[in-house]
Amino acid sequence: MFGIADFGAFCVAIIVLLALPGPGTFALLGATSKGGFRGGAAATFGVIVGDQILLWLAVAGVAALLAAHPAVFDGVRWAGAAYLGWMGWRLLFPRAGASSSPVQIAPRHYARQALLITLLNPKAIVFYMAFFPLFIDPATHRGIPTFAAMAVTVAVITAVWCLTLCAFAEAIAAKVRAHQRLGMALQRFAGVCLIGFGLRLIRS
Repeated sequence: MFGIADFGAFCVAIIVLLALPGPGTFALLGATSKGGFRGGAAATFGVIVGDQILLWLAVAGVAALLAAHPAVFDGVRWAGAAYLGWMGWRLLFPRAGASSSPVQIAPRHYARQALLITLLNPKAIVFYMAFFPLFIDPATHRGIPTFAAMAVTVAVITAVWCLTLCAFAEAIAAKVRAHQRLGMALQRFAGVCLIGFGLRLIRS
């Protein structure tokens, strides 16, 4: 199908990868808890746009450029780690009287925040460079149309997965808010996870 060797396996692989919690997951949950389903949907849009930018940069061979210029790669990686660490710190130690959201943003900015989190993970470009060839059929590959079909598939599955996650998060948000101690524990857990993602980003 469109030069994709095993379209079914490709879709399953994307779902498995989305199921692994990462910085984007916590950005979606944070946006949903603060702005409801609309906030989560906006963050979902930001994640998808960020993924598509990284995906097409990978197709264009940016991974090779980053490999040839380690300083560029390291600079973006450290910027991403610092941003995640800052968000995690804000969750762990919120300012007195401040909202529990890691960043004080208006609803229209949820997409921007999720986009920034996604773009500040340069290793995603290298991942796409390694992931796509696994599902490309050399005999039927059509070049750009094949990559476009893969990109659209990634976007559609990401949208369905993330919006479902946001709907679930909104459903339990009221219960979490009713139990302040539980809500604070979850907030701090998210903060620790974000800091951990940042540390892993600079150590690997």
